[in-house]
Amino acid sequence: MERLERNTGLVLEGGGMRGVFTSGVLDALMKHQVRFPYVVAVSAGACNGLSYMSGQPRRARYSNIDMLRKYGYISLKSLLVQGSIFDPNILYERFPQEIVPFDYTAYGRNPATFEAVTTNCLTGRAEYLSEKHDPKRLTAIVKASSSLPYVAQITPVDGVPMLDGGIVDSIPVQRAIETGHPVNVVVMTRNKGFRSQEPDDQMYRMFYKEYPRLRVALRRRVEAYNQQLDMIERMEQWGEIVVIRPVLPMEVDRICRDVDKLERLYQEGFDEGERFCQNYCL
Repeated sequence: MERLERNTGLVLEGGGMRGVFTSGVLDALMKHQVRFPYVVAVSAGACNGLSYMSGQPRRARYSNIDMLRKYGYISLKSLLVQGSIFDPNILYERFPQEIVPFDYTAYGRNPATFEAVTTNCLTGRAEYLSEKHDPKRLTAIVKASSSLPYVAQITPVDGVPMLDGGIVDSIPVQRAIETGHPVNVVVMTRNKGFRSQEPDDQMYRMFYKEYPRLRVALRRRVEAYNQQLDMIERMEQWGEIVVIRPVLPMEVDRICRDVDKLERLYQEGFDEGERFCQNYCL
């Protein structure tokens, strides 16, 4: 792809605090007024993607770095008291309503489609949800997409129990293609060549007994993720997608609280976003 095509989709991987890389990429896109007609995002990608959709540069960076420094919203105390290791009161209530208010009007006026991926606990399948009019439902969708198994509460959307979309579809490029976007830009939060070496997930045996299909999905999630990584690298090699990913060795994990490491990863994301814009958009 020599130039960004009109119908190109944007795919945003999750990754917890590694998503600060994505927030840097998206700030570079906003700086150069690069817009996509379709965005599909997972977990932290969905949280960061909202600020891109509303046209609020550095808002996602503020939530990932400055708010973490000020409020320390990742903690065992939050897990014990509120049922989530990421403080949901700060992230999904105070942040969008008080601290750096989300521009729902600008988001609603954006003609682009924004889908967030969740995992349906009843079916064990991915759901691709969109909302442009109801702020409460939009918040619930993004919260559900970011509800990591075991360390966050199940979040209902339309009365259906949901968890993190990355359980089933961590890199939803196939969804982008199915919705009519054959060419896509994929923002990833892992280095090229990464494959998960985690052992098969056994924690599901102690959780979610009322959701047997979710437990099957949790058992398969490492295998499914590595298969997606294989697919992404094949598509990239064949020129079917453009991938923006970290190049420097990754030093940020899913629940990183080291703001210096997060600052460096954000800046790398911004630099890689600038490079993408120079190569394909300007």
